[in-house]
Amino acid sequence: MTADKPLRADAQRKRDALIAKAREVFDTGDFFDVRFDDFARLAGVGTGTLYRHFPTREALAEAVYRGEVAALCERAGHLRATLPAADALATFLRDMVDHIAAHHGLARTLATLMAHRSGDLAEGSQALEQAVTDLVAAASQEGTVRDDVDAGAVMMALHGIGAAHDRPHWRAEADGVITLVLDGLRRRP
Repeated sequence: MTADKPLRADAQRKRDALIAKAREVFDTGDFFDVRFDDFARLAGVGTGTLYRHFPTREALAEAVYRGEVAALCERAGHLRATLPAADALATFLRDMVDHIAAHHGLARTLATLMAHRSGDLAEGSQALEQAVTDLVAAASQEGTVRDDVDAGAVMMALHGIGAAHDRPHWRAEADGVITLVLDGLRRRP
């Protein structure tokens, strides 16, 4: 596999502008209402630039998705490095609820758009699960979290929270589910 050639600074700025605008449009839930060519205008770049970086709507969605996953994984690593393990895990799970709340249009649109590209979603899901695995393992080693629960169960809870976003009292219920998960993970004397 050949490494991608680094972009010139101006090309990188234009690519970043396209991704930022697409993410913004995702958040509003209007990703399908915007003509693909209009992303160039919205980002302040030419149509040729759009197609050079993202030949399809799916390629643009994938770039947004990869960026989101990278940011969440980076956040998990930062928390692990700066907080006691149990606090890092709790903070990350609550941050995930905040992220879902702030970007529910993004999650829904990505799931719809990327459904036929399950490999891309699986790769991101594996990266997030690894981040949660690392947080759970650190808390287990610290002695604050049970060692008989794996990150898959935590990921299922997060997926369930995201899937239930349309419930009337979603936010309060989501916070309650995170509290239940954290309580269930806590090691008992």
